[in-house]
Amino acid sequence: MAVRSQLCEACDIRDLTFCSALHGEEHTRLRQLLTHVQYDSHSTIFHEAEDADYVFNVTSGSVKLYKLLGDGRRQITGFLFAGDFLGLALNQTYSYTAEAIEPVTACRFPRQKLERLFNEYPRLEKRMLGMAVDELAAAQDQMLLLGRKTAKEKVASFLLMLARRQEHRGVDADAIEVPMSRSDIADYLGLTIETVSRTLTQLRKESTISLKDNKHIEAIGMGMLEDLAEGL
Repeated sequence: MAVRSQLCEACDIRDLTFCSALHGEEHTRLRQLLTHVQYDSHSTIFHEAEDADYVFNVTSGSVKLYKLLGDGRRQITGFLFAGDFLGLALNQTYSYTAEAIEPVTACRFPRQKLERLFNEYPRLEKRMLGMAVDELAAAQDQMLLLGRKTAKEKVASFLLMLARRQEHRGVDADAIEVPMSRSDIADYLGLTIETVSRTLTQLRKESTISLKDNKHIEAIGMGMLEDLAEGL
């Protein structure tokens, strides 16, 4: 569902969004391009190989990005949260599928019109490039997770990533929100669901975390999590 932008000034995460690079008349011009969109849980925002006609800035909720492998298996390549940018494409098609984990709201921008606006406002293009660099850094972190770490180190690193992303959004990092399923975590970390569940139980028994429920984990020993993530 989509509605035209009305009150961008009321956005709670404006400082984290793509729009934060612009002010005054510049922001007004950008706002004229965007549409606020909403997605239900588990609905697809776009599919891999579709024409990359739009880019998105997530304003609430969480999104998973994945690619389907040749044998039908799914590899989750990332998770996005409020403030994150979505839909950047080097070519004319999306290189992954984006799906809402929970109800999601986002600002949607027509890609071609946005690119024309870059000529007028170079700061906007610089902001997008910065977000692209962040996306690349996240991909490199995942490569390290998949290639060099044990299951316990992977799970600890994943929880730390969630905690740090919360902290960036101004949310208490000790009470970690886990909106994705155990299956999603497993597909992201390159583990089985059983290994993810077993490792979380082990961390609980070691008093490193407390399992409040499937969607909330308390980090009792943040320093211990950090040591585990580093293989110490």
